[in-house]
Amino acid sequence: MSEQFPLRITALAARHIRQAESWWRENRQAAPNAVRIELQRTFALIAFQPNIGSRATNTTLPGVRRIYLRSIKYHLYYHIIADPKCVEVVALWHKSRGEGPPI
Repeated sequence: MSEQFPLRITALAARHIRQAESWWRENRQAAPNAVRIELQRTFALIAFQPNIGSRATNTTLPGVRRIYLRSIKYHLYYHIIADPKCVEVVALWHKSRGEGPPI
């Protein structure tokens, strides 16, 4: 059985999440909770399998991985912290924003 890592969300990632949820509720009325639902599913996945995401090459922070959230077209950026052992979410970034998140 796999170990579950605690999940921590940085202030920057929390801001990105709030902005995405707000935009989605206003502009995607057929699925207003899609961001929240997709993030909950992805948080559970990376807590159990933190190495599942691909290595992010568009960040300056070392060891960052990203996973594509297909239904909402965002990338979730995160890395594994050794002490205390956890998965830290550092950004939620839409591909239309350009190069990559400021991390």
